[in-house]
Amino acid sequence: MTTPTSTGTRQTPHPRTAREAARPVRLAVADLLGLGLLGIRTRRTRAALSALGIAIGIATMIVVTGIPASSQARLMRELAALGTNMLEVRALPDQDPPALLPKESTGMVRRVGPVTSVSAVANTHALVRRSDRTDPGDGSGLTVLASQLDLLPIINARVQHGSWLTPATARFPTVVLGAVAATRLGVVDVSTGGGPGQQVMIGDRWFTVVGILAGVPLLPEIDRSVLVGWPAAQSELGFDGHPTVLYIRSLEPAVEQVRAVLPETVSPERPADVLVSRPSDALAAKRATENAFSSLFLALAAVALLVGGIGVANTMVISVLERRSEIGLRRALGANRGQIRGQFLTESVALASLGGIAGTLLGLAVTVGYAGYHHWPVVIPLSSTLAGLGGAVVVGMVAGVYPSMRAAALPPTEALASV
Repeated sequence: MTTPTSTGTRQTPHPRTAREAARPVRLAVADLLGLGLLGIRTRRTRAALSALGIAIGIATMIVVTGIPASSQARLMRELAALGTNMLEVRALPDQDPPALLPKESTGMVRRVGPVTSVSAVANTHALVRRSDRTDPGDGSGLTVLASQLDLLPIINARVQHGSWLTPATARFPTVVLGAVAATRLGVVDVSTGGGPGQQVMIGDRWFTVVGILAGVPLLPEIDRSVLVGWPAAQSELGFDGHPTVLYIRSLEPAVEQVRAVLPETVSPERPADVLVSRPSDALAAKRATENAFSSLFLALAAVALLVGGIGVANTMVISVLERRSEIGLRRALGANRGQIRGQFLTESVALASLGGIAGTLLGLAVTVGYAGYHHWPVVIPLSSTLAGLGGAVVVGMVAGVYPSMRAAALPPTEALASV
């Protein structure tokens, strides 16, 4: 179709071409990112200060979760040393005839799924003396126990001098003394000329001391004991093989369930004759501590993110006010409102992300340094690290919504009038 003019004819644009020319142009991701970073590149000092605000917020979140988590790990380790997952099984006292635990009870308990380890000791009812010249009836208030070889790790005991019983020494007349027993028998540490190598008399037989245990706060009765190998107790002291006490470690969440099935497991015929200790009070304290720390983490992290978000939002609002002329010029050159919104929203997210990365690195460094200085295990919750990075992006998006909408709503003429 043509239209006559004074100089000839004018070509009318094709309708399809006109529609394509009127269609809004979408910015590529790279172009949108370049526009979003424009304000950060041109105003580096202000951008750095704004990023520092959210970096401090994110670093605070990492620190207030990482440092308490490291402290909690140390506390949990100390509470675990108090036997939070340990149970004791004994025969019910004052029975006629006396109740006895079966010889195979340790093997039966070991088959319980949540049980991780089990060991036993048995009272041999023998008396121990310093020498053959002391009163045969004076046992110094000490107990001679037959012990299985895997006892120490279960009761959190360690050898202070000498060594623990081995499969070889457990068959011969050798003993390991508890800390109190070593003192009462006059078998003191090596620095004063005593220690392993000395001999004590049990019944009418001499036994050689091969080790001395450090104090066992969890089980003070072990401190007052003389520990003999299980085979040696049978061959030298007439031990009948029935254990007196079973020490059992289980998975901590299943302690109560394990306790419930132990009587029938240890003595299926006479479960009423089996006495099982209740879980340690330290277990309840440990669980309460975990819940308290979890609540503290959540509250402090929320405050830190809120402070960082307010800082970014404030920065972006000021940026819109300062860049009215830029917004007006871009609108006059054909940029639509969606592109203006995308530019400022991208800038807000980029600014918050840079602060999030810097804050995460700063928080990790502070947490590792503080925990290392106090000799704590370094524990940095993965959720906190991911929340630091992801939270920064989310905060940037939320904080940039209002400033970006405000920038897009500026009429080009009003924005250019502020030049």
